[in-house]
Amino acid sequence: MKCFFCLMAFVISFTVVAQDKLPYQLYDKSGKKTTYKKMVQQAKNAEVVLFGEHHDNSIVHWLQLEFTKDLFVKKQLVLGAEMIEADNQKQLNQYLKGEINQKAFDTLARLWNNHKTDYKPLVDFAKGNNLNFVATNVPRRYASLVYKQDFQALDKLSEEEKTWMAPLPIKYDKNLPGYVKMLEMMGDHASETMPKAQAIKDATMGHFILQNLKPNTTLVHYNGSFHSDNFDGIYWYLKQGNPELKIMTIATVSQKDISRMEKEHLKLADFIIVVDKDVTKTF
Repeated sequence: MKCFFCLMAFVISFTVVAQDKLPYQLYDKSGKKTTYKKMVQQAKNAEVVLFGEHHDNSIVHWLQLEFTKDLFVKKQLVLGAEMIEADNQKQLNQYLKGEINQKAFDTLARLWNNHKTDYKPLVDFAKGNNLNFVATNVPRRYASLVYKQDFQALDKLSEEEKTWMAPLPIKYDKNLPGYVKMLEMMGDHASETMPKAQAIKDATMGHFILQNLKPNTTLVHYNGSFHSDNFDGIYWYLKQGNPELKIMTIATVSQKDISRMEKEHLKLADFIIVVDKDVTKTF
């Protein structure tokens, strides 16, 4: 009889574990499991939150919207995103004010292919709550120009074009971990200008974040996780502009097993979203 009860306890325990199948798990930078509530609570004390995403991850896009809604209950917000480029700020503002509809916004601005499914809900949240939404990224053509001709090519741009990027000359540290890793990953295909093209994006996003900070407000910025992982990239440029700035970072990683964070992801960010690798992709 005793063995029977032991067996039943095992079966029940196994069933509970099997049913408790989650798509993601939150960890702190030391690899300890943490909670969504703690992440929102800590964000309330930050001046900037860099929310690093995988662009095609449905769970993270959902979390971004829920996080933004829940933080807005506690704190006044400004929103900003890598996914809209600085020379489209005018069209973004027109949409936020209701001067143009979504169809016109799609036509006039260079929106990502997954804008409607993944970023429109964030923009519409800003619109519905009269929040500023900042188009922070450098126009892609100028990052491409840096890749092809290096930073000095930017000197030849018009004064108007220069308003769509961080002030020149661009400060650059080739030894930042993200830029070093980029060259390592590309191997024989790498060039010295590749991380510089990344840096003009990071510098520009940092520049427009700093320009749009407001007292007693948190600016939530959505960007590819690689732009703020390891507390460099955008984070580094923000600290160059204001060493005392209170920044919280969130990173996204994908694992087969989310029950324990892999060692390579330790210290990646203040909070790490470990997503099951089988989660549905949005594109």
